Amino acid sequence: MAVCRVLSLLLLLLGLSFQHPRPREWQSRFVRIGQDGKLKYIPDAKGNILPDFSRVGYEQGDQAIPEVEVARTISPSPDAQQAIQSAIDEISAKAPGSNGFRGAILLKKGTYPIPGSIHINSGGIVLRGEGEATRLVATGKGQRPLIIVSGSGNITGSEDSRVPITDNYVPAGAFSFHVRSADGYKVGDKIIVFRPGTDAWIKDLKMDKIEERQGTKQWQASEFNFRFERVITDIQGHTVFIDNPIVMPMESKYGGGEIFRYRFDGRISQVGVENLYCESEFATDTSEDHGWDAVSYNKIENSWIRKVTSRYFGYSCVNLGDLAKNVSVLNCNCLDAKSQITGGRRYSFNNTGQMNFFADCHATEGRHDYVTGARVCGPNVFYHCNAERTHADIGPHHRWAMGTLYDNIVTDGEINIQDRGNWGSGHGWSGVEQILWNCEAKRAAVQNPWASGENYCIGLKGGKYEGRLKDRSDAEWEGQNEAGLQPASLYQAQLHARQRK
Repeated sequence: MAVCRVLSLLLLLLGLSFQHPRPREWQSRFVRIGQDGKLKYIPDAKGNILPDFSRVGYEQGDQAIPEVEVARTISPSPDAQQAIQSAIDEISAKAPGSNGFRGAILLKKGTYPIPGSIHINSGGIVLRGEGEATRLVATGKGQRPLIIVSGSGNITGSEDSRVPITDNYVPAGAFSFHVRSADGYKVGDKIIVFRPGTDAWIKDLKMDKIEERQGTKQWQASEFNFRFERVITDIQGHTVFIDNPIVMPMESKYGGGEIFRYRFDGRISQVGVENLYCESEFATDTSEDHGWDAVSYNKIENSWIRKVTSRYFGYSCVNLGDLAKNVSVLNCNCLDAKSQITGGRRYSFNNTGQMNFFADCHATEGRHDYVTGARVCGPNVFYHCNAERTHADIGPHHRWAMGTLYDNIVTDGEINIQDRGNWGSGHGWSGVEQILWNCEAKRAAVQNPWASGENYCIGLKGGKYEGRLKDRSDAEWEGQNEAGLQPASLYQAQLHARQRK
């Protein structure tokens, strides 16, 4: 027995000797976890810090997505599109309940041929299936979204409320700034933080000197007037506090900024699309005259898309327009796109809005799988998503996205934040205050623009290359191919820190 015990001990010690040691934990020089468990942000010489991305998605992440009671149940039929649309129109005509919802429309398992598009134009409606057993099929020809959810109208600013920001420099990450006068404003006001485009800014970015080729368009200042939607949380004298951070430094030398109240009467809210399988018919692998987006949202806020799988569409599973705000896209799949593999196709999860949140999504055969468009006003977050068999890169695509966090994104392709030069019709600098945190890619090019802020690559597992154009400055790189980054997720750490307060 003693011999057996000795042998067992030796085997145990031998097994322990072959265990891989735990990776050394390390923290970023830009944000650290203090001894009290709180996050501490380390500003640069101008006061810029990593923005707080925790207030994105449905109800700013403070409320769970509700389970809305079923108001109508529909079964498969040859005229499925008309049946679904009639139910939506019927529910839309009812007044919402005290919880803001009109009700859910449940599509029972089976196949629903959809020769056109399903439209939801009123808030408080949920379109729900029974998982992948509920199949909506975009039949026949025609590039179109299968499901279109959109309000109406546009942002209407209150011209008499315009007040200039008086700071010479408002750093990235700031939640407050000074104005000439806060008279007439109150806590809870919805405001636009306006940052004008100027010729001086375009010149310093060198976006008036993009190398010419056929179709190249130099950037025009008038096309870069940014409108960040915010809510006033406090007013102290001439200091205004807002609910979401500044995600691009505001500088007096580039026109400074101003605030004004706004309305958006036609925007809808509290809409959900969930538990559906969406498929498009197609003729060949490169066909393009068929379903283009599975789900399209615009002119909407505080809504969601979850557990939706798309297959064979030419463009996206989910496409969020520039007036989509505080939308959560959760546990969705974009599979096996059918189109030519070239520009303007296969943007699996596309976002042009602000304060939107994509989490736990999966893509195959895409080009730009987790991507933002032009002039995107953040913050926005892509969290814990992956892409396989990708044909291009993940990241901000063109013409200046501001304040995007790519957190724990895994791809077998590239993640790039760079000057894209004359690609497209003159993509130029793709973005600023773009943060890669604990991501994994084949390789990445992450650069800083010539003006107006920084980009960050922290804890990337993968290679580094110079990108498309030489002589661009490196972004802030830290901990490449070094395991053990803490916190493992910046978004989760920021959310937990805020909710503990």
